[in-house]
Amino acid sequence: MTLTPISAPARMDDKIVLVTGAAGGIGRATTLALAEAGATVIATDIADNADFGRNDVIFRRYDVTSRNETDALVADILKDHGRIDGLVLCAGTISHRPLTESTDEEWRAILDVNLMGVVNPVRAIFSVMERQGAGKMVALGSIAAKIGGVASGPSYVAAKSAVHGLMKWVAKAGASKGIYASIIAPGPVETPMWETVTQRAAPSANGNVPLGRFGQPEDIAQAILFLCSPASNWITGTVLDVNGGMLMD
Repeated sequence: MTLTPISAPARMDDKIVLVTGAAGGIGRATTLALAEAGATVIATDIADNADFGRNDVIFRRYDVTSRNETDALVADILKDHGRIDGLVLCAGTISHRPLTESTDEEWRAILDVNLMGVVNPVRAIFSVMERQGAGKMVALGSIAAKIGGVASGPSYVAAKSAVHGLMKWVAKAGASKGIYASIIAPGPVETPMWETVTQRAAPSANGNVPLGRFGQPEDIAQAILFLCSPASNWITGTVLDVNGGMLMD
């Protein structure tokens, strides 16, 4: 069994971190936060290109729903860098369609990106981190998975709930191997994907966001950095709520 190191400052010097969904609002902020903390970041997205303005961020186009692309990406990272110290799973898509109006195609699309888009890289990188005897994985879950939705549809809630369960399994299976796994559960965050959610779940007179504002990508990015870094060396399998007080669990 690998002995758990004592927690240390939130630096990522000399670490190699793969981020999925890196061109999105939260993914981009997370990529920049990790790089600022010293990591070399392999920033991936389905987008054809993304400019982060930093030499320590390497962009790769990558479709998280493809197992073949996943295996090829991991092999390339290992060839170029020799290790993968962190995996941050930000790729996602959303649906608001009610259950009775949902289609099989919608369910497949939402589950493919939000669930299999986590399963594929986690499955490929678990053995890499096991061989290293160390590694940290952080997945974006959602407050929706804990309360049954904010303004999202059932397919999104189901997918994010599965992500929560998967990462807890990884945390238990990986703990003795030096592998950490945790989940960030954001509330409404002002990103392009969540624009319609924040419109539907706006702060109101009864104060459904006690801290009085929607989240910004940087709010989530700093929480992810904490869970990726040595500052969280006695934390695994947790769901960290970052939601302005909407859910006090």
